[in-house]
Amino acid sequence: MSPAALPLLRISVGVVVERRKADSPWGDFLWRAVAVLPDEPDTRAWTVLREEGETILLYAGSAMVDLFPSETARYRDNLASGSPSIWTVLAPSEGVLPYSIAAVTADPAEGEAFTEAGANLVEAVPMPEALREAIESFVAEHHVERVFFKRKRRQADTEALARRQHEDGHE
Repeated sequence: MSPAALPLLRISVGVVVERRKADSPWGDFLWRAVAVLPDEPDTRAWTVLREEGETILLYAGSAMVDLFPSETARYRDNLASGSPSIWTVLAPSEGVLPYSIAAVTADPAEGEAFTEAGANLVEAVPMPEALREAIESFVAEHHVERVFFKRKRRQADTEALARRQHEDGHE
């Protein structure tokens, strides 16, 4: 792996998931991430945090938010959006539990890209204040404004587009 592909900063977070009884003939439960915790708590993965009626709140486990200098413009846009978010990705699991944490990211484009795999559950959850501050510091330290370069189209060569006669005299 090239050094450019390695994250400069990795932030550990905890993921909180909600399981709600579904009113549907196609499935028994609805799953969705509802929050990220600004640090990895000392709790085992898939521990029940709260149970209210047919809704259960679970600590799903920890994940790393990786920050790359090449993506600072996207982090900055996320922070400036008015409601900064963290994208959580739950992927179907073959084990006892139906999902596992596949990724957690502060990059909106990366979060959106995870929706292309139809089975993933992707949620944008509010960014905790401590995480926002860490990402703001990272952007302030590593962001380099890149000048937009608009390519100009070459003019068409009308002679190259003209009809030519073949060597045998036919067009």
